[in-house]
Amino acid sequence: MTGKTGKKSMSLIRVKQRRIRLPASQKRELRTQFGALCYRYRKDKLQVLLVTSRTSGRWIIPKGWPMHKATPADTAAREAYEEAGVEGKIHPICIGIFSRTDDLGRKRLPSIVAVFPLHTKNLLSEFPEIGQRKRKWVSRKKAAVMVDNPELAQLIRGFEPKLLSK
Repeated sequence: MTGKTGKKSMSLIRVKQRRIRLPASQKRELRTQFGALCYRYRKDKLQVLLVTSRTSGRWIIPKGWPMHKATPADTAAREAYEEAGVEGKIHPICIGIFSRTDDLGRKRLPSIVAVFPLHTKNLLSEFPEIGQRKRKWVSRKKAAVMVDNPELAQLIRGFEPKLLSK
């Protein structure tokens, strides 16, 4: 979307989130994940946090499967804590989605990741997946180059926290 200044701007769609109720069998037929785009300002410069995946070591954002009785934003915040040791304020509005393929056993399943911005207040030195991942703060431009998913790269490049409603 292009604004009056000719610059691309981010638009938000307001949708009330509902808690997800997973079936008792916990099957992963939904194939939807929720991710957190963790951000902070250092010396008035916006930075985003990337983590490595556990298997390939690629740079990604924290993300995970839906959790029983949790909103999508709550799930994204929980994943940011578990995978990167991030505490902060999650924004309840999805800022975009990206598609990917998950390897689940012998199956390769398409999935989408809904992304929620998380304004980082605290970065913990101890967190559940500390020995399994690396984390790194970088500019939006550098983060977009580091991730290998073009849709995620575009989402990161276009992210502008100042456009989020309070």
